[in-house]
Amino acid sequence: MISVNDFKTGLTIEVDGGIWRVMDFQHVKPGKGAAFVRSKLRNLRTGAVQEKTFRAGEKVAKAQIDNKRMQYLYANGDMHVFMDNESYEQIELPAAQIEYELKFLKENMEVQIMMYQAETLGLELPNTVELEVTETEPGIKGDTSSGGSKPATVETGLTVNVPFFVNEGDKLVINTTDGSYVSRIQ
Repeated sequence: MISVNDFKTGLTIEVDGGIWRVMDFQHVKPGKGAAFVRSKLRNLRTGAVQEKTFRAGEKVAKAQIDNKRMQYLYANGDMHVFMDNESYEQIELPAAQIEYELKFLKENMEVQIMMYQAETLGLELPNTVELEVTETEPGIKGDTSSGGSKPATVETGLTVNVPFFVNEGDKLVINTTDGSYVSRIQ
């Protein structure tokens, strides 16, 4: 058991029969009444985000999540196949379970698969990924690096707003938490 006063971003807990990851939290001490902790939680089974308020000092069960390093192999219909690099064991995850992550996944990419006891909860991407631009409008001479943005489609089908100097074939670093452009690889 862990006190809600010890919440940290990224902590996994068991509440109301669900496995939740703390996305954000705030300790609130009103002038009148008891202190409480306002939190934003993401259900690791469904992906749903919920705001929940706990009384200060309340205890919740900590969920032990094991991360297994695996390699994304291929899509097999609506299922996506991952392989453990050490044991060569393969698992399949349905597209509905990893819908957001599919925007960043390329074949042979290494990811962390989240396991709770014998249940596969989903996958965790690296903070950034390198993706190639497949479609964008050509840059116009005279555009500056600070002058605005245009949409670009990368190899996974994700559309990202990029600076005008980015062209088709360029490799980009993309932030996986919000799908934003970070930089271009020279």
